[in-house]
Amino acid sequence: MRTLPHLLERNRAWAQDMTERDPDFFKNLVAQQRPKHLWIGCSDSRVPANQIIGLAPGELFVHRNVANMVVHTDLNCLSVLQYAVQALEIEDVMVVGHYNCGGVKAAYTHASLGLIDNWLRHIQDVHERHATLLEGAPAGTELDRLCELNVIEQVRNVCQTTIARDAWSRGQALAVHGWIYDVADGLLRDLECTVLAQHEVQSQYEHAVAGVAQRVSQPPSRAAS
Repeated sequence: MRTLPHLLERNRAWAQDMTERDPDFFKNLVAQQRPKHLWIGCSDSRVPANQIIGLAPGELFVHRNVANMVVHTDLNCLSVLQYAVQALEIEDVMVVGHYNCGGVKAAYTHASLGLIDNWLRHIQDVHERHATLLEGAPAGTELDRLCELNVIEQVRNVCQTTIARDAWSRGQALAVHGWIYDVADGLLRDLECTVLAQHEVQSQYEHAVAGVAQRVSQPPSRAAS
């Protein structure tokens, strides 16, 4: 039997450290879960949601999958979104991609990986939708731009769910944001794709895509992007 004692030991050390910092930490954590934000991100181990934005356990509701996708037939993602919006009454949904995403790269290069190819087909659809824009990108920057476009497309997908539309129709405050994370420096970038109401979806989508087009024509340094 294979066990992982080193990880269990790290858990005990973490729990002790949290208790020493705040004796009531776990008592309060058990009492309720009332996060105000839902993070829809990539499964990549280098992108730990809570740590990136400095939130403690209990302060962020999280859904992760390969390449931070929101697919309208994915009942897992939709169930998380519905619970977050209707039960937890979260105020913000952040769709968070990251540069150098392995899933986006596999889709871009048409790598054959087996079952996951069916999932990555959705990213290839994004690529084809924006093929003309991406063809104009300077060599070596195409993948970054596709990572950004994928986030923007997933923001629109969130907004097109019955969950988001119903929330807005009943007057619930809900914002959907598109961000991207850079593993190289640990910083998040706002892709300027924030939607606060159903009537804003298309205009914000077009605005964000125009921002990608601007980065294609005038590629910034990563630090400024």
